[in-house]
Amino acid sequence: MDPHRKFWNQGHQKLQHALSTSGHGKAIELFLNQHAMVHSAKVSKTKLWSFEDEVLNDATEAQIRCIPPGSSSNGHSIAWILFHLARIEDITMNMLVAGSPQLFVRDGWAKKLKVTTLYIHSGNQMDEVSVATLSAEIDIDALRIYRQSVGRGTRALVGKLKPEELKQKVEAARLQKVMEEGALLPEAIGILNYWSKRTIAGLLLMPPTRHNFLHLNEALRIKHRLQRTI
Repeated sequence: MDPHRKFWNQGHQKLQHALSTSGHGKAIELFLNQHAMVHSAKVSKTKLWSFEDEVLNDATEAQIRCIPPGSSSNGHSIAWILFHLARIEDITMNMLVAGSPQLFVRDGWAKKLKVTTLYIHSGNQMDEVSVATLSAEIDIDALRIYRQSVGRGTRALVGKLKPEELKQKVEAARLQKVMEEGALLPEAIGILNYWSKRTIAGLLLMPPTRHNFLHLNEALRIKHRLQRTI
């Protein structure tokens, strides 16, 4: 395994341990490091390796928008992956953890991204035509800025969490609001059920950290495949 990704995986194990043993200060420190490495260096302004920058810095716009043929890409483009990661982190961290409006709605990102109101959701359970349309039409520069905005918001939010808050489960009213605002497609209700069973600490282990890491691995595979063909 690449040493950077091996280091990230080891850090995630340490984060999981810290969250489960009530080591609050250490847990927050570890979270911020793990989170920094799955976002652009512009988000944290640290000297840590950035997986996102590794994926994107030498990728062309054509490669970012392209959906490679075949099953290995899961019908996804790098553009869709970035959109999905930003939406999931925005929804979970702002709506579920903070109980505040998602940045996508509050700051009018649908217009900035040049996507229709059909794409106000997380991207889960999108059909192939919708993924292709989103990949072709979305403003890539704006998408990167949106994801950076979400990442900075997450870091500010998590830095203020109190030890007792990490043990709490998500309030039912916040979960309901996700569906009311169309932040998830009805077909993706299973994800909401998953979130409902997690504590705040549990949410920190997946959407803003592990979920980013897994999909960036997918994006890297797509880029490497396209670099051999485009």
